Amino acid sequence: MNMNGPIQMSQKERLQTCHEIAKRLHEVYGNDVLAIGVYGSVSRGTDGPFSDIEMFCVLRDSAETVDKSYEWSAGPWKAEVNVCSASILLKDAATVEDRWPLTHGPYFSPLRLYDPEGFFQRLRLAAESPTKEDFRQAIHEILVAEMYEYVGKLRNVNRNGPSTYLPSLALRFAHYGAMLIGLHNQTLFSTGAMVLPEALKLPHRPKGFDHVAELAMSGDLAQPAKIVSACEDFWKGLVAWAAEHDYVIHSKRIPF
Repeated sequence: MNMNGPIQMSQKERLQTCHEIAKRLHEVYGNDVLAIGVYGSVSRGTDGPFSDIEMFCVLRDSAETVDKSYEWSAGPWKAEVNVCSASILLKDAATVEDRWPLTHGPYFSPLRLYDPEGFFQRLRLAAESPTKEDFRQAIHEILVAEMYEYVGKLRNVNRNGPSTYLPSLALRFAHYGAMLIGLHNQTLFSTGAMVLPEALKLPHRPKGFDHVAELAMSGDLAQPAKIVSACEDFWKGLVAWAAEHDYVIHSKRIPF
């Protein structure tokens, strides 16, 4: 067995492995299997020579609700298979959360290996069902739960140290800034590797985001003062952006 991590595989070989996994899923779950699909780079045909395999196995709703994730390495390749009841997957697809621009792509265009009853069309319709208010709520949550907290951490570190935490904070500012932009535009990012470059092409970006994103992409994170200045500028831009689009950061009352 290969013990040195992933080895180079062709797209044809990777798809063949997907079909072998699908065959095993049919053997294990039998008539309960409603649909099987591949998502991620393999489904888009953009997988590289060392890409992993990501799959859905959708089970018919029954008395027993199933929601499992199997992730393993066979040596030369790695796979992740999400086995879940149809109702769970449909509910997840219709839910907007903070990382929606990165997590929900699989619900829109899986590569169908088995789908005799058209389940993946239902899945796409569920993924298209969230309202504008659903996206607004996710944006509100990021602004308070992530960005407001990060700017507090930034100011603590700037005053008390350690400055070694600043690069990590800058990356978080950039990542969740991109999530805000994706949610605002209701736009999905293609892959984790492309979150920042694709966010920089979207409209309605908060002032200051571009600088933080460029620092993160370039790795220019060695100067504490530059990081603090960029993140503070971005926070200032976020406050103005939130006011412009009527997003809520501050509440005048305790919400319970």
